[in-house]
Amino acid sequence: MDINRDKNTESGGSCCPPPQPAGMPLKFVSSSLSRPLVSDLREKYDCVTGSVESLAGAVPRVSTAWSSSDRLGAFRSRIGAYRMRYTIPPGLYAVGEPTKGSDVFVTANYKLSFDHLRRALKGINGWILVLDTKSINVWCAAGKGTFGTEELISRIESTKLDKIVEHRRIIVPQLGAVGVNAATVKKRTRFRVEFGPVRADDISGFVENNYKATTEMRKIRFGMRDRVVLTPMEINPAMKKFPQFALIVLLIFGIQPSGILFQDALWGGLPFILLGLLAVFTGAFLTPALLPYVPFRSFAVKGWIVGIFAVYLLVDHLHYIPTMDSYLKAVAYIFFPMMSSYIALQFTGSTTYTGMSGVKKELKLGVPVYIVAATVSFIVTIFHKLVVWGVI
Repeated sequence: MDINRDKNTESGGSCCPPPQPAGMPLKFVSSSLSRPLVSDLREKYDCVTGSVESLAGAVPRVSTAWSSSDRLGAFRSRIGAYRMRYTIPPGLYAVGEPTKGSDVFVTANYKLSFDHLRRALKGINGWILVLDTKSINVWCAAGKGTFGTEELISRIESTKLDKIVEHRRIIVPQLGAVGVNAATVKKRTRFRVEFGPVRADDISGFVENNYKATTEMRKIRFGMRDRVVLTPMEINPAMKKFPQFALIVLLIFGIQPSGILFQDALWGGLPFILLGLLAVFTGAFLTPALLPYVPFRSFAVKGWIVGIFAVYLLVDHLHYIPTMDSYLKAVAYIFFPMMSSYIALQFTGSTTYTGMSGVKKELKLGVPVYIVAATVSFIVTIFHKLVVWGVI
């Protein structure tokens, strides 16, 4: 029930199915149950502490506390593509000392979503039903269909949930509602779907309130902390491409009629490399952090505003780069705010602000502008070099 929408930024915000987790494959009790042996799970996952016996067999018991490896995994999943391999095997898990009357909470097999849920169940005796969402969190998986009606029905049947609990109620996260047809689930399994709160942290209050969510529990909060925690997923891919950008800049400024001069490359290129780093910072971190406070709805425009303000502070207000002539200043004001704008636009897939149609519309309008800005910047830079060389 984690609200955070992690994404694969290299693919423009899509939640693509990941490769299978590396490592020794887990053994299975039978092909019909597709349930890993508890002993194998304990070797692979610190959170698995034992098992609970049920009429359907042994169910792995998980701790509600996070270990150091859980915290490390959460960190790694926030900064790169590791999240696409950060999984927990789908199936049924136990928290505390659950009985036939204990609640069943549904989540995704993206381990960070699973970890947030089990931590929120501290002090609660319950069952966790994990769906196979291909390492995608609940919200994105519901939109793609992997957190969906058929998978939920299949998992209820394969775990023999009807033998494990005597009631017929399962609690599905609100953010998964778009993928689950409650009427179909009830018709085919006799289990009634109740949609819980947005955040896992509100589960205990939801249960205490007789399984009714308050208005606050239904709100999708996306404060500064929620936004900032997602920014490493924007910074990391941008910085992976940055060495290529820096090399091109050094080559452009290093080329002289007599050849490529290292001193000229550094003297002329370093200010632009610094501005490039500034564009990454403003587009990938500062714009998401200040998202509600920057005017206009468009993420591209927001990123451009923050970017041009940063260029002004660095170049003209603080005079931190005094070596620029009018041509290079023009390049700085054209190219780097657009670079910031493009990077900020990638954050759309992580927010509650914009839908897929909005993202496509911004890309359709923005990409031609980015191409024109890059082309104009390159032409002005070449013109500057020709002036310096005395050719024109």
